[in-house]
Amino acid sequence: MKAKAAVLWEVGQPWSIEDVEVADPRPGDVLVKMSYAGLCHSDDHNITGDFPAQAPFVGGHEGAGEVVAVGAGVDRVKIGDAVMLLATPTCGVCRFCADGRGYLCDSNAHVLGGLRPDGSAAFHVHDRPIGAYAQLGTFAEYTVVSQTQVLPFERDIPAASAAILSCAVVTGYGAAVRAGQIRPGQTVVVVGTGGVGMSAVQGAQIAGAARVIAVDPVEFKRKQALEFGATHSAPSMEEAIGLVRDLTRGVMADAVVLTVGVLSGEMLAPAAELTAKGGKIVLAAVAPREDDRPHLPLSPFLLSAKSLVGVVFGLTNPASDINAMLDLYRAGVLRVDEMVTRHYALDDITAGYADMHAGENLRGVIAF
Repeated sequence: MKAKAAVLWEVGQPWSIEDVEVADPRPGDVLVKMSYAGLCHSDDHNITGDFPAQAPFVGGHEGAGEVVAVGAGVDRVKIGDAVMLLATPTCGVCRFCADGRGYLCDSNAHVLGGLRPDGSAAFHVHDRPIGAYAQLGTFAEYTVVSQTQVLPFERDIPAASAAILSCAVVTGYGAAVRAGQIRPGQTVVVVGTGGVGMSAVQGAQIAGAARVIAVDPVEFKRKQALEFGATHSAPSMEEAIGLVRDLTRGVMADAVVLTVGVLSGEMLAPAAELTAKGGKIVLAAVAPREDDRPHLPLSPFLLSAKSLVGVVFGLTNPASDINAMLDLYRAGVLRVDEMVTRHYALDDITAGYADMHAGENLRGVIAF
């Protein structure tokens, strides 16, 4: 099948709109006609080189569409199902899936490989094999993926909302609720309020936090955070320290959730100062591979029994947790529609990412 797609030929180069050949579904695969794809910052890390995958590949790992064909043995979805595509596969049989930690599925080892584990390709351009980012490649009109990376949803959920829920919302919400283990009455700081951060703000509010402080240098995002459940805002962590100290009478925040576009080791020092004794710093962001030195005041951090928590996919399990989030959406508690700021054509993907860098979007989406 022919399709139009955004291809990254080399790390550091811009997206190139190409006509690609989409592979037929193999056993266990599904062919998906894409409806929407989210413009997540993770894909842009390949342009900046901060945290690249193995090029060349069709970009995109956040999206929703409709199943139009299935390979032999597919039993999780059927033709005609509306599905969201998940960057973390869940095989259901490895040790981590079996004990309820599907976000650590052994199949994740291949997610950033581009080509499939057996060396085959989901896409071709003029007979040249092209990989798929996160084994998904949602920046394409059609994509072929493993059934372990799709989740069906009911048609009462708008496809654009399902698209961003598949990554941004589940990651941010889970970072607050699962990783942060926020309880009623607590104080939470969320640093960075794009799609993931705004979902963390909502997760903290839904979990019952008494104070949610949104930190972002962009005024538009700070104002939006107050609409999505934040009680206070600040333009930087350094400026938030005094605010949180005053609000908590010196106790500080029970959880500090870092959902910035690009994480750096230097951010951990002010995050630690914002964190109360026994509190958590939750890392729900990507750092450049060469930035491998966290800046922490080690003795005060350890002697205050603080925790540093890494996050993959919000520490959630798709089948149960995403469906629970969909019910929160239906109840009007979790706001997802409002997070979709702008729609773009595939040809305008570069402009969409420029708007993201300019702080003009909570989440932009490609509409097919």
